[in-house]
Amino acid sequence: MPPSQPPTPPSSSGAPSGALSPRAEASAVLLRAVGTLSTAAMARMDSDKEWFRDLSAQDRSWVGMIVQAGIQGFIHWYRDHAESWTLSTETDSAIAAEVFGAAPRALAGVINLQQTVELVRLTIDVVEENLDELLGPDLVAWVHEGLLRYGRELAFATAEVYARAAEVRGAWDARLEALVVDAVLRSDTDDSVLSRASALGWGGEGDVVVVLGAASDAPRVTVFDDVRGSAQAAGMDALCAVQGDLMVVVLGNVSDPGRAASRVEQHFAAGPLVHGPPAADLRAAHSSATAAMSAFRAAAAWPGAPRPVAADDLLPERALGGDAAARQQLIDEVYLPLREARGTLIETLDVWFAQGTSVEGTARQLFVHPNTVRYRLRQAADLTGLTPGQPRHAHTYAVALTLGRLAGLPTDE
Repeated sequence: MPPSQPPTPPSSSGAPSGALSPRAEASAVLLRAVGTLSTAAMARMDSDKEWFRDLSAQDRSWVGMIVQAGIQGFIHWYRDHAESWTLSTETDSAIAAEVFGAAPRALAGVINLQQTVELVRLTIDVVEENLDELLGPDLVAWVHEGLLRYGRELAFATAEVYARAAEVRGAWDARLEALVVDAVLRSDTDDSVLSRASALGWGGEGDVVVVLGAASDAPRVTVFDDVRGSAQAAGMDALCAVQGDLMVVVLGNVSDPGRAASRVEQHFAAGPLVHGPPAADLRAAHSSATAAMSAFRAAAAWPGAPRPVAADDLLPERALGGDAAARQQLIDEVYLPLREARGTLIETLDVWFAQGTSVEGTARQLFVHPNTVRYRLRQAADLTGLTPGQPRHAHTYAVALTLGRLAGLPTDE
């Protein structure tokens, strides 16, 4: 390291002593050689770095601008700031602005931090290798020391540029993701929303399921990253947003909705966790979101509900809570199939419930054989997917039958 007050070496250009300071003289020589040094650095980059050869012509030209700005930045710093042999925070920020200001911010997404550090190191090496040829021996030692210090500071400035770019990109992605999820909830998924989802990495394959639950107290960025990690490990896409106290997760490429919701369950706070039915794609995902939102509001009425629970499993509670779509779904999927079937399935279920689910009591009341009752109950289960002997399913039957009658529909044809 040179002394804090270095002696003035003689001029290497033959100029009279005192005409130019050694630092100014060296800076002038180096400024005239910027083009040559930049060309040499780019040639070395092309020969040594495969990733550089794979860049497009436009991106290579931007890298060339960074190389040239870096060399000029060193020369200006050496001429104007090197006397103190230190760089302040202000000059560090100035380095970042001068070297990387010419390149578009999008370049940070083309070459990564490690590649940019390699770029900085290679440029410094090329300048250092050419110092002996450009400068006299009396100036080289002084410039060499400044070059090493500047190279270290430029590496720190590079890391700062990428950290800021990541922060800005993360904040922008979070806002974009929230807009996409909000559009799903509002049934406003037009082509622009689909394009935004694609920009966030949404693959657009397979069914889509919306999962709702209480948001945890952990930082959103951390939680969202964890959700996406769990989803990706299961081969799914994920979009996340927080709406009030709720966290909304939109999962794509879903094969089993219940299993898909279980994959991200751990990232929600305690309490009900519901998932909507599968939708064909993101454009149709509003139906899954609407069902999930209705189910979450009604989940408190079923304290023993599993976690996660399907929105369709909460149809009785949703219907009682005023969800018109749930009421109609129970009528369409339970009441009408029973009414339209041959036989007296609705009458049999009414009597069966009234007899405390006793097969023998029902048979006596209807004047039929107990096996006839059993057959009718199996027929009802085949038509609706609900087993009358299961308490939860019996509750669904009871609500569906009540809704059908309230709708003014007859019990038989």
